[in-house]
Amino acid sequence: MGVPESEQRVGLQALDAGTVLLQRIRAAHPTAGLCEAADLQWWWRTPRSTDDLPQLFWFDDDGRPVAAVVATDWGDYVALDPMVMPDATLDWTAHVIEQGLAHAARSGLDPLSLEVDSTDGLLRGVLADHGFAVDEGGLVETWLAATSRPEISPLPAGYRLFHRADTTYRPHHMIDRSGPEVEARLRQTSLYRPDLDLVIHDDLDSVAAYGLFWYDPETDTGLVEPMRTEDAHQRRGLARHILTTGIDLLSRAGARRIKICYEPDNPASKHLYLSAGFEPTRTTIALSRRTGRQPA
Repeated sequence: MGVPESEQRVGLQALDAGTVLLQRIRAAHPTAGLCEAADLQWWWRTPRSTDDLPQLFWFDDDGRPVAAVVATDWGDYVALDPMVMPDATLDWTAHVIEQGLAHAARSGLDPLSLEVDSTDGLLRGVLADHGFAVDEGGLVETWLAATSRPEISPLPAGYRLFHRADTTYRPHHMIDRSGPEVEARLRQTSLYRPDLDLVIHDDLDSVAAYGLFWYDPETDTGLVEPMRTEDAHQRRGLARHILTTGIDLLSRAGARRIKICYEPDNPASKHLYLSAGFEPTRTTIALSRRTGRQPA
């Protein structure tokens, strides 16, 4: 097979194609790639300017996606996420990135940011040749085998745990940070499950903490994204209760391995996740480039 031509997908069609590609990557390798299919679906939770942007995909002769570059508008920058199969060569990866950068330039996207494995000197060299430099940002990626899941920690007195399936009578608990369309857009995705969308209310029925757990039945992979405890309720064990409950639910759903990421400068998240049994496997860094062009 020769080098395939890129094709474009927009909106939900791009989300569907990206989901299939990331599922193929995860099925082919337990840790390859920086994204899970659920990551892409989580990003869909809020409207973005890039929703209407044609995204680049490459397909094999059987119509299966083999590569993509997905652009996501995060407000003050646009993230480009190159996605290739685990057996991709550096030349093919560089080709995909170059095509993605050219497409971003034609679309007027600026500034741009890419996340890469901190140990991937070859890819960092490719991006340096295109004017990218190390910026703030990056994550620690951790994994937990479902067979090593911790016991569910106790829920402190004065609080109640709910699934979103139990609280549809009230606005979704993520509206304040993700906007009024968050639930409608989550329900447009194939992996969102209200029974894995957990929230804790206090004795005044206010939101105290929440966590969203994603199960991908195509790969038996779980993802935790996001986790949040409101400021007035921190250091009471709420996050640990949600996390351990969600891990148990993912395991019962069929997840064999569960992933969660945290920022290196967030000691509270680091302590919570590592003490629950998650093991760090990789650190990523952000590379950015500003061209001076403004988004179209």
